Amino acid sequence: MSADKLVDYDEVLTRYEPLIGLETHVELGTASKMFCGCSTVFGAEPNTQTCPVCLGLPGALPVANEAAIEATIRIGLALGCRIATWCRFARKNYFYPDIPKGFQTSQYDEPLCTAGHLDVEVDGETYRVEIERVHLEEDTGKNLHVGGATGRIHGADHSLVDYNRAGIPLVEIVTRPIPGAGAKAPEVARAYVTELREIVKTLGVSDVKMEQGSLRCDVNLSLAPVGGLEWGTRTETKNVNSLRSVERSVRYEMRRQAAVLDDGLRIVQETRHFHEDTGSTSSGRSKEEATDYRYFPEPDLVPLAPDEEWVAKLAATLPELPAARRVRLSEEWGLSATEMAWLLNAGALDLVGDTVAAGAPPADARKWWLGELARRANDAGVELPELAVTPGQVAELVGLVAAGTINDQLARQVLDGVLAGEGDPAAVVESRGLAVMGESDELVAAVDAAIAGAPDVVAKVQGGKVQALGALVGAVMKTTRGKADAATVKRMLEERLL
Repeated sequence: MSADKLVDYDEVLTRYEPLIGLETHVELGTASKMFCGCSTVFGAEPNTQTCPVCLGLPGALPVANEAAIEATIRIGLALGCRIATWCRFARKNYFYPDIPKGFQTSQYDEPLCTAGHLDVEVDGETYRVEIERVHLEEDTGKNLHVGGATGRIHGADHSLVDYNRAGIPLVEIVTRPIPGAGAKAPEVARAYVTELREIVKTLGVSDVKMEQGSLRCDVNLSLAPVGGLEWGTRTETKNVNSLRSVERSVRYEMRRQAAVLDDGLRIVQETRHFHEDTGSTSSGRSKEEATDYRYFPEPDLVPLAPDEEWVAKLAATLPELPAARRVRLSEEWGLSATEMAWLLNAGALDLVGDTVAAGAPPADARKWWLGELARRANDAGVELPELAVTPGQVAELVGLVAAGTINDQLARQVLDGVLAGEGDPAAVVESRGLAVMGESDELVAAVDAAIAGAPDVVAKVQGGKVQALGALVGAVMKTTRGKADAATVKRMLEERLL
């Protein structure tokens, strides 16, 4: 892949305005596929979850999955969409090896949900993303290119196809073009996909695991001269599979397209691939128009006509959505907008919420997740939810500190045991002998030894420099390996020296 010529990002903004649009695909978490009864469990042996229907064999007839239709309506309602009272499926005709039928059963001019919106916030400014449509279709299979260095077809020795994914219910959420984002276009794109993922996760209709492909994003971008009346030709970067990559792909395409336009060349309407290792995109294929797919109504499926009463019942059962939940929690926990942003950026909001629900005060829950646990996750190179500690265990740890059983220093040692799989905090305290040392003979001996071992410090304290007590307290804490209570030690020293 040859290196593209790029323009400095800030320089791009002096001459061009970006226009972004996003097509997000969500694999629904139904037990069976969209039009047959095959399992949708991820990770099965290739081609073991197929049947004549999802393989498109002659004579096989599809039957629509009611749970998938319901899940799509719930997504549409959460995005403020109009729900169609009548719509139908269509055949989208194109031949790829991962499309066993030679067409994809999708929706074309009559989608299930239309005209919604989603508000996202970037650096204190709200951007409204208009949703054009939310439609239901089936996923494709998966091509596996073997023998090459990149996993793509170029340079591969041969290719294999796994049809386990073919036919899994797939919801496509298509935005209208998003103007006015300017320099924040990459961040707005990321914020939108982030918020959409949180909504879908809250609805419980998908696990939205981008690393497994259950949420994928196609990023459309074009540039227009500042003050221009017409937008330029767009490119579509396909199947971007991480939030960070959504932002990076927008930024890269802005810089690349600006360089092409600066050279007096034209942008080619095409699909492009995003490369995680370099943060760059490369040309894929020319982009088809709708007419190229030769859509026509699916003759083997009856139209969908969602009953208004059914839709109303679904609307009444929607859970509290992420934006409303953040507002409520900010008020309940006394958080500023900046503090809430810290929780979100760290991926800690749900963890802190579950820890509070398990009995910990909000301030303590935030302290441990954003402090010690965030540090450990960073050191291990993992995300916070991947740490081998549960919100319930963190709440138990907080309770032990509050009860005086352990102090913060000992609590860190307790976490070592929990993360090592030694059990819950209370069990680790007992097995490792980490409880705070009371005013025992052992502690008395440690205090007396500290006094005897530092006559110069004792002289300073008795001479009026009370702050010198800190050195003696530190000596006792070191001797007891942090098991003593610092306040108790200080009081005992004061009783002896003052």
